[in-house]
Amino acid sequence: MGWDLLVLLAVPPVASLLSWWAPVRVGQSLTLASSAVTFVMAVALVPASTTTALSGWLRVDSLSVVFLLAVTFLYFSTAVFAVGYVRAEEGTRYRRRFFAGLNVFAWAMVMAPLVNGLALLWVAVEVTTIVSALLVAIDDTDGAAEAAWKYVIIASMGLGIALFATVVMYYAGSTVLGGSYELFYPKLLSAAGHLPPQMVRLAFVLAVLGYGTKMGLVPVHTWLPDAHSEAPTPVSAMLSGSLLAVSFYAILRFYQVAVGAIGPVFPRNVMLGFGLASLGLAALYLANQRDLKRLFAYSSIEHMGVVAIGMSFSAPIAVVGVLLHVLAHAAAKGTAFFGAGSAIRKFGTKEIGRMRGGIGLLPWSGPMLVLAVLGLCAMPPFGIFRSEFLIVSGGLSDPRDAVVAVLVVLVTLGTFGLTWFAGQAMLGTAPEGAVRGETSRWIVMAMLLGLVALAVLGVHPPGQLSDLLTRAARELR
Repeated sequence: MGWDLLVLLAVPPVASLLSWWAPVRVGQSLTLASSAVTFVMAVALVPASTTTALSGWLRVDSLSVVFLLAVTFLYFSTAVFAVGYVRAEEGTRYRRRFFAGLNVFAWAMVMAPLVNGLALLWVAVEVTTIVSALLVAIDDTDGAAEAAWKYVIIASMGLGIALFATVVMYYAGSTVLGGSYELFYPKLLSAAGHLPPQMVRLAFVLAVLGYGTKMGLVPVHTWLPDAHSEAPTPVSAMLSGSLLAVSFYAILRFYQVAVGAIGPVFPRNVMLGFGLASLGLAALYLANQRDLKRLFAYSSIEHMGVVAIGMSFSAPIAVVGVLLHVLAHAAAKGTAFFGAGSAIRKFGTKEIGRMRGGIGLLPWSGPMLVLAVLGLCAMPPFGIFRSEFLIVSGGLSDPRDAVVAVLVVLVTLGTFGLTWFAGQAMLGTAPEGAVRGETSRWIVMAMLLGLVALAVLGVHPPGQLSDLLTRAARELR
């Protein structure tokens, strides 16, 4: 048992190493193969309850698998998109660096749910920072360099706080487990009821603030719009759909211990405060964006606010909705960024005001981008409609009627901004002289993958996936 975890951990770095030295076409094929293998292996873990490897240093439970599915699916769809998006004129050296970096980035995000323990989790998230910062700056423009430095500085400060949270939690555990022990999840959870409450409270607040920097929670979100806007579009998709989810996963691991040690009220209230601030600010910023990729970046902050608020509700159905939202957001946001990349290639600009008639000029990716935006706005029959319906239902049964009302109002405001500006780019009369046609069939395939996944999650999630979400939600109570 556990060989599947070793495969998951080994395949992406091997693909990265080979992509660095192999011809570009071979590197593209290796990236596609690596992403497909990791996704299939993650799907194979869905029925399992708990799997371990390397004497317990690697461990996945139901909660881990949910986030592995989000990361590996987006890794696969992004690999398909990148084959069509990264052009030959970028140069051989650039393309080799890009595909090697993409595989390492995916490996770091796969590693985070695989490792067993808060210390190893911090290391994995730190690796994602280093690699993703290099990918943000890979285009070597002034804007990209500035965004990468801003990201490194803010994320490093956040991860410094997260490291302090890990140290405080280790100290709390040492009062029960002794001065030398591993920060494995089962050990901490078994001892949670005996941990000093004040230390656990401090560790949890520090973890939310620290990892919330990478998750995009307000007020530590300021790197996110710049990085998402300036990074190559495949990197933007993985930052938004995968990296934010992995950071949320890290917070949930601290949440588990906090609930076991001090009960659910304090952790829920902390999540509620950060969630409302994030959702409120994002709704306002969505009403005044002129850059298509920044528009989707603020949409990511909005959705992170939604899942944080969802964790503040006591009803189990709300937690199921939060975990479903993680999966649906990965599919929807990846597809939206893919469509944005197609539109940027067609119009030669990210400015919404200079885009018109995208549906007519892009016969496949244009309409699919509109569908992805509708999916992000929680329109049926897509997965985010289902997940937000479950979250709202859980809030009403909590009951937290006032919070639910604020949630619905702010999400509605965000919907107006998102649909208005995306509609401006896709509708209307196309510019004179613009040539109709897709920039790449690979881009269309990647968007189709995301929309199919989004529709399946909304209409009828597979039975085993529903069981997985239920088991994972139970682990968080």
